[in-house]
Amino acid sequence: MPQYDDAFFMRRALELALMGAGSVSPNPMVGSVIVYNGEIIGEGYHQQFGGPHAEVLAIASVAEEELLHQSTLYVTLEPCSHFGKTPPCCDLIIEKEIQRVVIGCRDPYVEVAGRGIEMLHAAGISVTEGVLEADCLKCNEAFIKSHTLGLPFVTLKLAQTLDGKIATSLGASRWITGEESRREVHRLRSTYDAVMTSEATVRADDAQLTVRHCAGCNPVRVVLDTRLSLPLESKIFGSEAPTIVIASSSLASLPKAAQLKKRGVTVLFVDEHVGKLDLRQVLLELHKRKIFSVLVEGGSRLSASFIREKLVDKILIFISPKLFGGDALSAFAPLGISMPDQAVNLRFEPPRFFGHDVLLEAYVAT
Repeated sequence: MPQYDDAFFMRRALELALMGAGSVSPNPMVGSVIVYNGEIIGEGYHQQFGGPHAEVLAIASVAEEELLHQSTLYVTLEPCSHFGKTPPCCDLIIEKEIQRVVIGCRDPYVEVAGRGIEMLHAAGISVTEGVLEADCLKCNEAFIKSHTLGLPFVTLKLAQTLDGKIATSLGASRWITGEESRREVHRLRSTYDAVMTSEATVRADDAQLTVRHCAGCNPVRVVLDTRLSLPLESKIFGSEAPTIVIASSSLASLPKAAQLKKRGVTVLFVDEHVGKLDLRQVLLELHKRKIFSVLVEGGSRLSASFIREKLVDKILIFISPKLFGGDALSAFAPLGISMPDQAVNLRFEPPRFFGHDVLLEAYVAT
């Protein structure tokens, strides 16, 4: 077999994989390319949940099938070895006598978890693992966390001014950032399984939490409404997207819960600790419903609670070149909020710019 620049072709496979964002969950995003004599002769990516996998589409796109047995297949995630909604990709790769397979990262799903690689080795196929592994793991960070820790991947989104404020002294918080940032937030929503907020945020803005400023699917809307106090007329209970309301288990028998269910709203109940919902239990309930990624768009109290409970994986901070002044509300220091004694260690990605705003993306160190 000729020697190729594996990273070059894997990078293209990653570009393809990301085209499935927002459409394939709870399955992973996967991209694949097929290379013959140094040229890409086939490409594919997992386009929608339940649809053909990336390897299948890449193989099907090859015009001259007889070239496959002399080709290298690149795929961002280990090929599946089990029957799910589609047949095993490993069987097709073996059937087509592809000589070499290059894999970005292993699949943690219990039905795969190395078995795909074992099948390929057993069939005499040359396998190379770990090419651009960190990038491939990041591509499916929610899928991987779900299948290793049994919890959704949680991203905390904040918008603040240069002086670290998220609202004026009167509580007004809308339009801190510019139009370009707002479009990016809506794009982000479309890539997550769910977007979560608090009753207080919904009440303040009558928030819809839908995708409106770009093309994309609406996520499930999750509202933490401990006392079931939101009016039934709130926009978030509209039919544009599914809504889950999570309240205290002590209120399970209230008529309000039945009224919400009649409107098509799912109502879940979890325990309280010191007057607050158990956020870990909230995430476990969402995970049971195959919600593997959650974008938290709340105020300072909800944000602080998630950080204090060490349930945040990533933080997105949109910083706007504005000043609200000393009496405005800060991100994590409103009255009555206490933060952890130990500092939160963050690993920052390169900053991105949307108009005059700056987006800082940081992973919480474990």
